[in-house]
Amino acid sequence: MAFVLVDAPSHTHGSGATSAVEHLDTRSKNNDGPVRSRSRTRRVLGHVVLAAVTVFSIFPIYWLFATAFRRPDDSLSASPLPSPFSLENFRYVWNTIPMASMMVNTFTMALAMSVSQLFVAILAAYGFARWNFFGKQALFLLFVGSWLVPFQVTMIPNYLLISQMGLLNTVAGIVIPNLCSAFGVLLMRQHMEAFPRELLDASQIDGQNSWATLWKVVLPNMKPALAALGIMLFISAWNEYLWPALIMRQSNSVLQIGIRSFLGAEGNNWGAIMAASGLACLPIFLIYLFLQRYVRDAFVQSGLK
Repeated sequence: MAFVLVDAPSHTHGSGATSAVEHLDTRSKNNDGPVRSRSRTRRVLGHVVLAAVTVFSIFPIYWLFATAFRRPDDSLSASPLPSPFSLENFRYVWNTIPMASMMVNTFTMALAMSVSQLFVAILAAYGFARWNFFGKQALFLLFVGSWLVPFQVTMIPNYLLISQMGLLNTVAGIVIPNLCSAFGVLLMRQHMEAFPRELLDASQIDGQNSWATLWKVVLPNMKPALAALGIMLFISAWNEYLWPALIMRQSNSVLQIGIRSFLGAEGNNWGAIMAASGLACLPIFLIYLFLQRYVRDAFVQSGLK
């Protein structure tokens, strides 16, 4: 008797498995289409929103320069383009107020304030981040709480102090009450707490004291954070208006006072105001243009840590 082996069921099973795999691949491909379409739609919508926010943010700056480049008689024109193009507002500003000396005074004020605030922030944040001592948290909360005190509360005591020191109408009178920034301490403490403790311990084993460790180990590895904080402090000091306006009474002191001189009871010279404001924006724009990489790296590293 001869036996014949029939393997038809196995072939049937194999073809069924193959068809099942092909069916799953077809479903996967069919499902990838809507997923990719939704992802592409979200990406397009995201770019549209970002473009709208960018235009909304840039438009005031564009309008400032568009008004500055109009003729003085066309300062209130609603035309989106300065036509005809004119430099008369800039010439008027340059000849009316000592723009060069005001820029030098404002730069000196902003540089002194930002450097002193950065120096104090480095020392205070290093102390808060490295050592544990009694009342550390309470002291830090009090320190940061000074950030929440309104300027109007300290304005009159600071003015009386500066007056008694004989520093009215001086750049030093603007700088001295602003030698420390609670915001700077808060930001630097966050970065220093994320600094590897192993490097600090290795430096101590090598015989370095705390002061040498700060300047030779910690700060060289925190250049992006230092640059970002320095830029923000400098911009904040450059844009300071109320305190310089209270201390400085001379028209040739700082840019804030110079720009205010074009506001009068008879009327406001908007073309000159926009031209002076545009000139005042240029140093900040150039500083940020060359150092924006450090600002971006600082915030990216802060987010990753």
